[in-house]
Amino acid sequence: MTGSGDGNGAVSRGAENRARLRPDDRDALRAELRSVSTELEFPVAFGGEVADGGVRLTECFGALTQRLHNLEVREGKGLGGQALAFGKPIGVADYSAARHITHDYDGPVKAERLSAVLAVPVRVRGKCRAVLYGAIRQRVGVGDRARDSLVLAGRRLAAELAVRDEVDRRLSMAETIAATSRPEVPDVAKLEELRSVHSELCAIAGTVEDSALRGRMYEVAQRLADLRSGETEPPPEFRLSRREIDVLAQVALGCTNAEVAERLSLSPETVKAYLRTAMRRLGAHTRHEAVVRARSAWLLP
Repeated sequence: MTGSGDGNGAVSRGAENRARLRPDDRDALRAELRSVSTELEFPVAFGGEVADGGVRLTECFGALTQRLHNLEVREGKGLGGQALAFGKPIGVADYSAARHITHDYDGPVKAERLSAVLAVPVRVRGKCRAVLYGAIRQRVGVGDRARDSLVLAGRRLAAELAVRDEVDRRLSMAETIAATSRPEVPDVAKLEELRSVHSELCAIAGTVEDSALRGRMYEVAQRLADLRSGETEPPPEFRLSRREIDVLAQVALGCTNAEVAERLSLSPETVKAYLRTAMRRLGAHTRHEAVVRARSAWLLP
């Protein structure tokens, strides 16, 4: 490992890698809108991400024209702008006659012949990240089933964005530690932080469906495991599966089998099986010994 002289450059490159490997959030938004429209609760479904104090409508299903595409809805304006401003779902049975919203966007709405419309904000940690719309061309109220369908889609999208944000945060922490650590200067506090980030990174990686992002996370986790305090001797040869290392990473933090199972979304019996196999391959007789041997083999930091 080199010293921290190139730390800023390494961290910058890490940010670029994360930006490239994070799945496009619009794909997740599009998938949720498609699910709403195909359930036939809303013949028209559209929405977009929040940026610069408004929502740009980039995704649309069931539209008759292109008037909604790339429309910029400002906070407080129209139905979606109200949902964005107040952070809660807002609907109308007859858009053109609604008095509690502004009518800045009547042109596109009339072109699509929309009447009943529901706008649902997608909030992640208190911040609105997107707005989903469901619309019906008949002058009827939005039923409970339709409303629940769109609200549930918003919750799913919020959960997905929260996971992606956490992945980015952990990758950033890990890459910062890897870029700025000096092997020749042991730091107990930094080592504990490194081990904690490594454990969390492994736990999250197992839940990520995108293979490129998951591979990048495991690559960074291995970089953390390779950080040693001045050790230059090659590690002994041990081969463990990715999931066995994930389990040991949690055990190394003092987690019980039940806690490991919860963190990795596995059953306790599966955790026990992975742990037994890892101990056998490492030639260890106890959990503690398995962790020690895994660290000596540079499988864990």
